[in-house]
Amino acid sequence: MTAVMASSKIGFASRLGFGASGIGTLYRDVTEAQAAEVLAAAYDGGMRYFDTAPLYGHGLSELRLGTFLRTINRETVTVSTKAGRYMAPPYGEKVDYGLWASPLRLKPVFDYSYAGTMRSLEQSASRLGITDFDLVYIHDVDRFTQGDAYERRFNEAVEGCYRALDDLRKAGHIKAIGVGVNESDVATRFIKGCALDAVMMAGRYTLLDRAAEADLLPEAQRQGVEIVVAGVFNSGILATGPASFGTTFDYGAPPQHVVARAKRIEEICTHHGVPLQAAAIQFPFRNPQVSAAVLGMSRSERIAQNVGWAELPIPENLWSDVDRLFEQTAS
Repeated sequence: MTAVMASSKIGFASRLGFGASGIGTLYRDVTEAQAAEVLAAAYDGGMRYFDTAPLYGHGLSELRLGTFLRTINRETVTVSTKAGRYMAPPYGEKVDYGLWASPLRLKPVFDYSYAGTMRSLEQSASRLGITDFDLVYIHDVDRFTQGDAYERRFNEAVEGCYRALDDLRKAGHIKAIGVGVNESDVATRFIKGCALDAVMMAGRYTLLDRAAEADLLPEAQRQGVEIVVAGVFNSGILATGPASFGTTFDYGAPPQHVVARAKRIEEICTHHGVPLQAAAIQFPFRNPQVSAAVLGMSRSERIAQNVGWAELPIPENLWSDVDRLFEQTAS
């Protein structure tokens, strides 16, 4: 599962990617030593694709990943970051740190303009310690994040952020451009209007939620756009199991119909002797448009566990049973 995809135009160094939100202290504090340990374990475990963003820990994730990158051969890994926010001193302004337990005390500023994109990438380059980028995603231009500002932000991103990234791609400073969002119809809109290389689809092409099958995946195939899947556990319900206390779906309490579907899927996995987590990690790779899956981790022991799940043999009958469940639900 960690082998390089020969068909990938982008050339992801591994199919399993390390999502660096956790080392930015998503949900819990992570020390410098712990961050260094989990990054080294990921690399030693065969992960050669590392994804980060300015938002993660308000710059902390990029700083920590940059420190690690200076200990290895940069040519052995694929590194992606994101654009759409830059960090600024709050100058006494109260900052909502949201899900970040111990971030840098900086204020994220949305800016999808041409100049704002350049500013964001200059900051990312300084934190990561690299001059050129393998892949940069336009980040969080969706209704989930932007609310009523979505339409304005979308237009700003196309006219500003995309144009800036395209200029950098033409100049050879960026190898590939993508968009990273939570809604498949938004990603589809982007690839219809921009010459993108990749889409990072969070939570909409998973064992539990196949929304991207209706629009994004067919259009991505037509356009030759590669798919990177994030949120394969749908923020928690497929990692801890649907019966787990406090489990989440899309970072909130799961609706009852989602819990019911997750329980049925778990029953199918149990019937075939396959851990729910293994099926969740491997499901997206059934589609040849999927080049990589990014898994967020902040504990080193999770590396071997996730790699093991990714490589576990899964009988075809399991996928047939899951497909049948979705067909019954849709009818």
